[in-house]
Amino acid sequence: MFHFTVIKMPLFYVFFRVRLPPVEAMPTPYHTRSWLGPPCASRTHKNTFSRLGVDQQPAAQAPDWNEELQAAKDLPQGSLEERLRRDKALLQVNSAFVRAVTQGAETVIDGFVEPVNGNPEDPAFLWGGLFMSQGAASDVFGGERGRRAAQRLELQGVQAYGHIEGLQGLHTLPTAVVDYRGVRMSAQGLAPGLEGLLYGVNAGPQESPQRRRLLEHLASAAKALSLQRNVVVAPKGHKVPLFTSVDAQGLVGADGRFYLLDVFRSLPADANFCPEAEDYCSSSGLPTSFPHGLCRLRPELVQAFIQHKHNQFTQRVREQLDENGGFEECDSRSTNAVRDACKEVGSVSNIIFEMRFNPNVFSPGITFPDTESKSVKLQERLLREAAAFIITHQIPAFLEFCLQNSEVPMDGASLKQALHLKGINLRYLGHVIKAISQSEHKERLRHILRTAIGEIFLRSTKRTFNSFLQGVEVPSLSAAVSHFLCCLLVPHFTPTNVGEDTKKKSRRRGRGAGPSESTPWSTLTGSELWNLVCQDATETYNISDVLGSGPNHLVDHYGLQRLSLLRGFCLKTGVQLRLRDYVLDNQNKAPIGPDDILNIFPVVKHINIPIVDASKAYHAAQISVQKGVMDQAHEQLKEASYLFGRVCDDLHPDACHCYSLMARVAFLQGKAAEARSVQLKAVVISERVFGFDHPNTIQQYALLAVYMYAGGENALAQKCLLRARLLMLTVHGEDHPYTASLDSCLGLVVTGNQAEQYLKNALRLSTSFFGPTDLHTALNQHLLAQWMCSKGDYRGAMTHEKEALAAFTSMFGEDHPQTRCSVEFLSNITKQAVRVERSLRQAGAECSEQVVEVHSGADVQSVNQSVTTKQKEYKQKHMELKAAVKKELLEKLKNELSLSAILSGEEKTKDQETEGGKEMEDGENTETNESGEEQPAEEMPVESTEELSANDHEVDPAENKAHEETTEEEAADSEQSDTGSNAQIVVNGEAEMKSGSDDNDEINGATQMSTSPSVLKSNTTWADIVSKPLIVNGETDKDTAVTGAEDVTANGVAEE
Repeated sequence: MFHFTVIKMPLFYVFFRVRLPPVEAMPTPYHTRSWLGPPCASRTHKNTFSRLGVDQQPAAQAPDWNEELQAAKDLPQGSLEERLRRDKALLQVNSAFVRAVTQGAETVIDGFVEPVNGNPEDPAFLWGGLFMSQGAASDVFGGERGRRAAQRLELQGVQAYGHIEGLQGLHTLPTAVVDYRGVRMSAQGLAPGLEGLLYGVNAGPQESPQRRRLLEHLASAAKALSLQRNVVVAPKGHKVPLFTSVDAQGLVGADGRFYLLDVFRSLPADANFCPEAEDYCSSSGLPTSFPHGLCRLRPELVQAFIQHKHNQFTQRVREQLDENGGFEECDSRSTNAVRDACKEVGSVSNIIFEMRFNPNVFSPGITFPDTESKSVKLQERLLREAAAFIITHQIPAFLEFCLQNSEVPMDGASLKQALHLKGINLRYLGHVIKAISQSEHKERLRHILRTAIGEIFLRSTKRTFNSFLQGVEVPSLSAAVSHFLCCLLVPHFTPTNVGEDTKKKSRRRGRGAGPSESTPWSTLTGSELWNLVCQDATETYNISDVLGSGPNHLVDHYGLQRLSLLRGFCLKTGVQLRLRDYVLDNQNKAPIGPDDILNIFPVVKHINIPIVDASKAYHAAQISVQKGVMDQAHEQLKEASYLFGRVCDDLHPDACHCYSLMARVAFLQGKAAEARSVQLKAVVISERVFGFDHPNTIQQYALLAVYMYAGGENALAQKCLLRARLLMLTVHGEDHPYTASLDSCLGLVVTGNQAEQYLKNALRLSTSFFGPTDLHTALNQHLLAQWMCSKGDYRGAMTHEKEALAAFTSMFGEDHPQTRCSVEFLSNITKQAVRVERSLRQAGAECSEQVVEVHSGADVQSVNQSVTTKQKEYKQKHMELKAAVKKELLEKLKNELSLSAILSGEEKTKDQETEGGKEMEDGENTETNESGEEQPAEEMPVESTEELSANDHEVDPAENKAHEETTEEEAADSEQSDTGSNAQIVVNGEAEMKSGSDDNDEINGATQMSTSPSVLKSNTTWADIVSKPLIVNGETDKDTAVTGAEDVTANGVAEE
């Protein structure tokens, strides 16, 4: 029986355990680094006393990575099914290759593999079918910095040639770059046996069918990459025509394939950092020198510059044709106009627009023949213009994007991505800071300035850290890294004597006890480290005195957080910390100890395998969304998500964006449940692919909260928003535009005083970053006004709604649905404020009319008791009156008129407005006669209500009686001004005022809101707050108000 129980329990758990969805259970194609580890984890560094790592993968079992990759590339692509199988095979091979590179880097750098060559300056290693080397440091390229740049550019060149669509027959080796323990290594698959050099400067003149076919492939690749055919002088003196840079070599392998190697200078040179270029931009201090000589332009910049030149070309042709009297086909005037435009913009052709760049221009050590002098001068001109294009167009365009959007960079990774999309290299961070400092919107761009300075600091610190780790042994890694972090985060940190703590460290199990004597790394102080970081930042980014004298300067002057800096440093260097609360503000104690350093992971840069068909469907869906064709976009997104699932099992960055857009489209179509389900999948993918605290994950959590709230899951929505806000505070801090979006959402979800705090903080941040007349600020004003109205603070609600109305009017005009909705809401809260105040006055007047009679002076005590009793009775009656009014207003709220029906009505003529005003006056007179004592709520104008108190004000009986005597004349005057005040609230006669006591009560009662503001029930408001509003053909959708309520009542409340 005992044995039966032992067998049954595992089977029970096997059959009845909760199974995770595939997207949560399947491994990701590439390892996602996390800078925090579990608190109970132990150090996972390899044991230096074990040599088991040497024989883990014997050479006989090593895979042929190159053959596997090339075989996957050669798969057929005739049908969709064949292309999907090919993309999946490529992704699987590249994923396995990256995992092998990660393991190989750890094994090689930890000292488990002997080099295959005898060169200590450039050791090479063979492990697991990989050829790994550091590369030779050349003084021509800038020494150590140049060697690292060459390895990175080699990977970019392989990526550029590998992504050329339709290019068959030209191959590159599988390549990756890995950083581990301060060492950068380049890993490649082993090339097959090479039969001969067919292309290159050192190839020599030769003619063969294989060479001609290789040149055809290179010519096609050069056209796709916008590279110009050029001629250089070889070292032996003969001329060599090239389609690539002088370093590239074309070979034929034993497998019969053509291979292209050494493509690290395939992209055009950046003239801004070439001292040999002429001084063409002296105002910006360009050109200038750089620590290495391999500054190249990004492919995104090349494409943007070509588009800029094409716009100039078309404009120039149009101007010349207009001057000559028009355009006629096959006319000599049109031909001359095209020729002149081509010459003016720098086209390499005289008859058509064609922009190409010579990658060998501005490269040291290259000689061109005299016959190429004209072409070389043209290429130097184009490269200077392209370099100036970065300063004059791309950087200002990036800053303008940051001014207009709330989804701007939050950390260094998102800043890098945003700059690369504009074609701006990170070496321009100093120029970005300078542009922000000179901008008139410097205060609104302070979050970008803060992120840029933090990125400069972290990148300079990383280079210093790489040099710091060179002499550190594996047993001392944890102590060395913790010592470095203490020097970095604690100003003027002075290390203690290592020998004093030897016994204490030796008692820590699994930790290196440290050397018995002081080592070079243990003598580093905080001031020395800071000087090294500042020196590197000055040399690299041409900035001075920006970082200040210590970390306190970054915190106090720029608002940077030590926690954010610690997170960025760990992600860049691969350091993993123990999960616990770190007190980083203590200046007298080391915040991080050796026990807090769990691991150091290799940071791998690899090729990104494109998923072609799925990406095409996703981009087509984006175009459909921009056009407003939501049904078509939804179908295209379904197709794209299916294709992503077939290739990468949805664990891909583009798949995450696809699911997020699909959820947004479904939400706009009114499918809240489907949006919630799809967005939940997007959140899971983002956490697994990007990381738990990546900026994209924060945005996905906020969108999930929107859809959860739309489905009635208020508690879960609040948890998602609080998690997103906590991650936002960790990544960047509170002073960011996206924090305003999160606080707006939290103000609608939470209850009590917290809602007011969130809404006011969102309004403060929106006003600071976008200005008082921006859409984000106007929406926050509107939301805060609705919350105040729900709490009875009508005076504050009117103040904020007037600001929102002014912003809506300036942006959209008076005829926009959002403006009319704001006008109607302002009118209703004004009337409600008047009504509540009149009720309080009448209640006070009734109590003041009851006089307390005193017969003799001996009854003073009884008189006091009587007065106290009367005051209590008045307060009780006052509270009962308020409760009755609130109950009545809540009942009227259910029967309020629909604003959508009012807005969809036809526009009233001026005669109808006059007639409606007369009916309103007749209704007021009738209501006055019937009610006797109570005056209609519409009698007080908007201006007079600003002086009233409706915030639970208790009116003293005697004070109220005296006040009644002074306001009788004002009440009479207010009756005459009633019609005029209402006429100002009506916009174009579309808001029709009804007569009669019941109608007026219904309109007034409709403004008494419940604790849930109306915007919570809308479909678009949250999406507009969390992300930028949907733009259709450059304008907002006029069928849906900005608040997102399609069917709203008179006060903007969406119908349930």
